[in-house]
Amino acid sequence: MLRHDFVRRKLRAISQDIDRLAKLKRYSFEEITGDFMRLAALERILERIVMRAVDINEHLVAELAERAEGGTARLSYKDTFLRLADMGVCPRAFAERIAQSAGLRNILVHDYNDVDRRIVYGSMRRCMEDYRRYCGYVLGFIGRPAGQRKAPRKR
Repeated sequence: MLRHDFVRRKLRAISQDIDRLAKLKRYSFEEITGDFMRLAALERILERIVMRAVDINEHLVAELAERAEGGTARLSYKDTFLRLADMGVCPRAFAERIAQSAGLRNILVHDYNDVDRRIVYGSMRRCMEDYRRYCGYVLGFIGRPAGQRKAPRKR
């Protein structure tokens, strides 16, 4: 069963973190990377946004796509975004674009000491834009009556 309250709570948390990014955006690259706390905050906020979206994606896939298809294998974080397009949540081009954020999340988590700080800093604006759109697509999707949601495509 699709848990609307769960999805909306995660979307609110994403929106709050986008607002936090907006506050960090006013700082220059040097001001962010020269201040451990600002840099750590930026990295953690980016990671949280992506992981909350993945939580939503996995819930939508588990409750809607898997049921329609009789179950699927565990998806990578990137693939959860791509499945949204198959389910009619968002356009394919957008899903491919935002799916790249899963790679940034993996870099932040697994390659912590080798992170290119310019990429992290530069990802702020794109993250804010993409995740605002993401929230809109997901809200629109869950707001549709179940019968008006597109049937997931088989992969």
